[in-house]
Amino acid sequence: MATTFPIQPAHSVGAPQANDVLHWMRPGPLQLSALPPLSLYIHLPWCLRKCPYCDFNSHEWRATSEADIDGIPEAAYIDALVADLDAALPLIWGRTVHTIFIGGGTPSLFSPQAIDRLLGDMRARLKLAPDCEITLEANPGTFERNRFRAYRSAGVTRLSVGVQSFNDEHLKALGRVHDRAQAVAALEEAAATFDTFNLDLMYALPGQTLEGLDADLSQALALAPPHLSVYHLTIEPNTWFAKFPPTLPEDDIAYAMLDRITERTGAKGMSRYEVSAYAREGHQCAHNLNYWQFGDYLGIGAGAHSKLSFAHRIVRQVRFREPRLYMDNARAGAAVSQSDEVALADLPFEFMLNALRLRQGFTLPQFSERTGLAMTSIQRGLEEAERKGLVARDLFRVWPTERGLDFLSDLQAMFLPDEE
Repeated sequence: MATTFPIQPAHSVGAPQANDVLHWMRPGPLQLSALPPLSLYIHLPWCLRKCPYCDFNSHEWRATSEADIDGIPEAAYIDALVADLDAALPLIWGRTVHTIFIGGGTPSLFSPQAIDRLLGDMRARLKLAPDCEITLEANPGTFERNRFRAYRSAGVTRLSVGVQSFNDEHLKALGRVHDRAQAVAALEEAAATFDTFNLDLMYALPGQTLEGLDADLSQALALAPPHLSVYHLTIEPNTWFAKFPPTLPEDDIAYAMLDRITERTGAKGMSRYEVSAYAREGHQCAHNLNYWQFGDYLGIGAGAHSKLSFAHRIVRQVRFREPRLYMDNARAGAAVSQSDEVALADLPFEFMLNALRLRQGFTLPQFSERTGLAMTSIQRGLEEAERKGLVARDLFRVWPTERGLDFLSDLQAMFLPDEE
């Protein structure tokens, strides 16, 4: 997985100014010729059990009152999401939303009726593109027959199924709440219900061998997924695995695993379009592509992040993380805990951190349009990366080489701003 790099804000504002569109529209250092495509991310933070490797903003569901015993506070949380969106609408007024991604946590803990109400409330407030991709993350441990059909009826167009492995021992070690049989049943239902879906798999697991990965891949590919996301298990700070680290495969074995994944997916007509994603033609994840192409996204929900462009600046925002605190603040119209203007010096790195994940890279006009900067701001980094064989380029496009994808963190770091 790529290294996380610190980004220093150019300017921070408090919650009262976070949704003040006039504040963000005032003259500033950039002159963007056009605004990028806009996506919506909705965070549903609860899960049945916190996985030992997970550093996302997810919270095990525990009933806090008799009223909550039968389930999570769906209605109250959706009320908060709607209030959050209402307060943020001035920042994106008139813009078309091209994709929606409902992530977590485990969004499939929410009933189809709740998702139907949520998407109805979003449609009532937003201008959605006619072909808007609407993705819902699903855990096979929450799978029930006909549940996926109900999500589709609610308006979901794409499912992202977090399988991670088809080996029961590995699933147990990863703290997953499902087993192999549940994973296969959920994926068969997804294939029968949706025109496209994602299968998420992890590799370099504790005790995993190359033969074990092959078995996982064989089962995954037998289900003919149109999209496969693969993630190298890494030990993240502040997780259970960070406190009690398992023994993971050596780096050489992990690299061989990734090579095997690329080889076997290619044989099935799937191409590696992003550093961690393989897809058949026409089944790439449009929401994730917008991230990697430095598009805009409004994030609502506990701990959600946003990146929004204005004529003269680019702004990043974060919502309150703890669900109850988020809900209280969202209902008061103050869900944003932090709002930062991205420093001019950080924009080249921020763009490259995303765009270099894509096999096709980016076009030169795209860099200038999305950042408002001239190509000279990345010229030195490009020359060094090309010299080291990490990127290739022509007069129109820059893209990472195979070596560049393998050493992505090293490549991205070449565009960090100079220390003062």
